[in-house]
Amino acid sequence: VTALLVKKLSELGIRTAYYKAAVSGNQREKQGLVPGDAKYVKKISGISQPIETMVPYIYEAAVSPHLAARREGNPVELSVIRQGYEVLCQQYDFIIMEGSGGILCPLRWDEKQELWLEDVIQELNLPCLVVADSGLGTINATLLTLEYLKSKHILTKGIILNHFHPENEMEQDNRRMIEQKGHVPVVACVPEGAGDIMVSIERILT
Repeated sequence: VTALLVKKLSELGIRTAYYKAAVSGNQREKQGLVPGDAKYVKKISGISQPIETMVPYIYEAAVSPHLAARREGNPVELSVIRQGYEVLCQQYDFIIMEGSGGILCPLRWDEKQELWLEDVIQELNLPCLVVADSGLGTINATLLTLEYLKSKHILTKGIILNHFHPENEMEQDNRRMIEQKGHVPVVACVPEGAGDIMVSIERILT
């Protein structure tokens, strides 16, 4: 979904960058440890942004970032994330910053500091789009996420339902229930294998 959003904005002539605070579960290549998510976004979107500017913290272990950081001795620093973000702000018109896991994802947990994804969002004063699976269980998971974001005073601009099957009655009902109970619009439904995303760009940009 992130790759499709970056692609869409770029096709509209908006200089768009991708950014992610931390990513774990990456593979080593000849040039070293490569952030797989960033590599995928770059491939799908076709943007020319250097991959080394996309993710400040890259971990090899396929575990939560806070545990990977402890294992690999490279704890996340909020100041480093902010610095990378501010550099991109000077070079691009728009930045799509992808989360690491769900909203309750710990990025750092050690004897010196506790840092969660929400702390990064608040530090950078970012609004959110919630990407949720379209299938069974999404009503509960999505509404709980919306409530948590609301409790932290984080603006949620909309919901994107992923792996969406338009002919599926349950998934259509999931969409209606989430909008009616969550009071946040579903701004896009992304089918399996989609090469494009149909979304209100005005809602994202404003």
